[in-house]
Parts: sequence; C-alpha cells; structure tokens
Amino acid sequence: MKISTRFSDSIHILAFIDIYGKMKNLPLTSNLIASSIETSPVMVRQLMVTLRKAGLIETKHGTPDPKLAKKPEDITLLDVYLAVEKEKPLFEIDHKTNPECIVGGNIQSTLSTFYSQAEIAAKAKLNQTTLADVINTILVKQKEKEKLQEQNND
Repeated sequence: MKISTRFSDSIHILAFIDIYGKMKNLPLTSNLIASSIETSPVMVRQLMVTLRKAGLIETKHGTPDPKLAKKPEDITLLDVYLAVEKEKPLFEIDHKTNPECIVGGNIQSTLSTFYSQAEIAAKAKLNQTTLADVINTILVKQKEKEKLQEQNND
C-alpha cells in the first residue's frame, strides 16, 4: 500500500512559495517547485489548484507568481490537511477479516475507537501548528546547516 504524500507535498509547496517568494528575482514555476519536491510539475500544478480552491494560495493563469492567500501564521496544518485530503481518515481499518476469528471478529470495532481518539488528537495538534511554525523551523535548520558548513570549511 502506497502512502499519500499529498499533505506533506502541499506544506512543502506553501513553505516554498513563502520562502522563495521573498526572493523577487526568482520565478516560482511549477518546474522549480517540483525540483524541490523531486516530483513532476504536473503533480505540483494539481496540488496548487487544490490549494487555490481552498483559499490558501493565489495564482494567475500563465504566470509563475503564486502567493499565499493568507499570512503563514493564519494557515494551520489542519487547513492544509483538510484542503488536500478532504474527509479522508488518518487511519484505515482492514474490513476484510475473518468474523469467526476472535481477533478478526473484533478488530474493526476495537481499532475504530482507538483510531478515532488518535485522529482527534492529531487534528488538534495540526490545528495548533501553523505554516509559520514550519517555515521558521526550516529557516532555523538551514541556518544551522550553513553554520556547520562554515565550521567544516575553516
């Protein structure tokens, strides 16, 4: 089973738009963004359409100039998750189990309770975490990398 990366790729796109958008001389093409994610420009454009429809980015057809529609501190990770994953649950239960087995006959209802509690907790955490938190962490990690490189070059 392949796990979807739409959510993390969408956060990546939003952070990329904010960080690189401040460098006015750099056109934010889907090719450039795709090279950062290491995916296809088509996938980037599809996610950007979804993000635009959700009111998270603004784009102009035919121009490589996407912008965040809100300040990064006003975009939660839950906003992004709901935009790209809609009502898709965080956890999936296998419904093809043997009902005659002690485990197979009870696993769905048992996991359903635990998964529901975990999903509520995870979504609450996503709602408390903003895109600004992600961007700030990226910038701190980059600064640490650069400092370490400087030290290694000395």
